[in-house]
Amino acid sequence: MKQEILPAHLDVKAFANGARTLNGHSALSKFERLMQETQGLGAENVLDWGAQGELRVDESGAEQVWLHLTVNACLPLTCQRCLTPADIPVTVKQSFRFCESEEAAAAEDAETEEDLLVLSAIFSLTELIEDEVLMALPLVPRHETCPVAVKLAVADPGFEAALLEKTQPFAALAQLKSRSAD
Repeated sequence: MKQEILPAHLDVKAFANGARTLNGHSALSKFERLMQETQGLGAENVLDWGAQGELRVDESGAEQVWLHLTVNACLPLTCQRCLTPADIPVTVKQSFRFCESEEAAAAEDAETEEDLLVLSAIFSLTELIEDEVLMALPLVPRHETCPVAVKLAVADPGFEAALLEKTQPFAALAQLKSRSAD
């Protein structure tokens, strides 16, 4: 089913029991923290997202609730090389296993490489999408090839002259010594 907006709350267990799928797209403006990251640019940009629920049975016969998330977006960030806007593609493909409680998730976290979350009837898919996109952002956004020439060196003509004019501390001491000898 194609959906224009994200559901306010998602009952993940029911979603997984029905092996349901949600797909849609949402404007970047719907994600406050992403808008802060883009410094208010690209509010009309679209995040394409998909969520699929799955119920698995583990080796002990216990049911496990899974949510598979995909997100594709292009975010306008500032290139840290040339300091101009850069459209940075971001892709998220992540699966999460849900535990019954915080304690169970904490106990299992050290033993597994799976991403664990806690089951909730009012789970926010919007927050999960925003969290995952934020974590997928590059630490140093930059163009593959900057559209402007990048200045790689800085030279201040007065800097070299100031170094040459710098007084030497022992020269001042020598002047004081010669004055006292007179």
